[in-house]
Amino acid sequence: MKRSVLTILFSILVLVFMPSLDTQEIVRKKVDKVNIIVIDPGHGGIDPGCNGAGEVWEKEVTLAIGLKLGKYLQDSMPQIKVLYTRSTDKSLKLWERPNFANKNNADLFISIHCNANDNSKASGSETYFMGLHKTQGNLDVAKRENSVITFENDYKDNSRYGGFNPDSPEGHIIFSLVQNAFMKQSFKFSTLVEEETSKKSKIHTKGVNQAGFLVLWKTAMPSVLIETGFLTNGADRSYLKNEEGQKVIAEGIYRAIKQYKLQLEKSK
Repeated sequence: MKRSVLTILFSILVLVFMPSLDTQEIVRKKVDKVNIIVIDPGHGGIDPGCNGAGEVWEKEVTLAIGLKLGKYLQDSMPQIKVLYTRSTDKSLKLWERPNFANKNNADLFISIHCNANDNSKASGSETYFMGLHKTQGNLDVAKRENSVITFENDYKDNSRYGGFNPDSPEGHIIFSLVQNAFMKQSFKFSTLVEEETSKKSKIHTKGVNQAGFLVLWKTAMPSVLIETGFLTNGADRSYLKNEEGQKVIAEGIYRAIKQYKLQLEKSK
């Protein structure tokens, strides 16, 4: 028991004080513009994500929605530079996603996912930003998404993850304590995503939540992870695998970006 407590305390110190980002650069960085957006379709390649009754894989849905979102932005807001962590069915290491956004000085990072649950009645969309999980359900979502690092053969020795162990219950609890420098902006955008997508989508909103996601940990900009719905729920799955449903969700995220950009510009 004592060893477990010491391990937790040590890990907290590592995660909190590890120079995952240049603090001075964060302070200098202005959060009053949206010129570069990175769209991150979750999973891909050897990592298929969750599955919906053998009908569709998460990686297929996230890519379809991500590409549709990018097209809405490019057609309606050409002044914005749109980048993708992946635009095809390819494998990515988890650390590569935020790293790509940081290298390209993105102003907004949007990671798109689908949810899953043993209870097929579970349904709805929700948008997450980095922070302390408040329910077991939020923690379970983070555990599932973080577990994709096991597709990386060297994840246990990769210093980019700060020694994070997806098999350790304590690890997920510790990791949820990490705070992102752009929490306020991420919360604001998360709220807009759920508000705008729920206006037309047949998938009901479960609201905005916090949890410790590896993919959001080291992002140097406002960042969110969108769970578009449950592939394990028949109604959600039917909507998510349908092109029209994907368009509605992508359009909702696009409208959220537009509102977020306008709000930032007005506050200057």
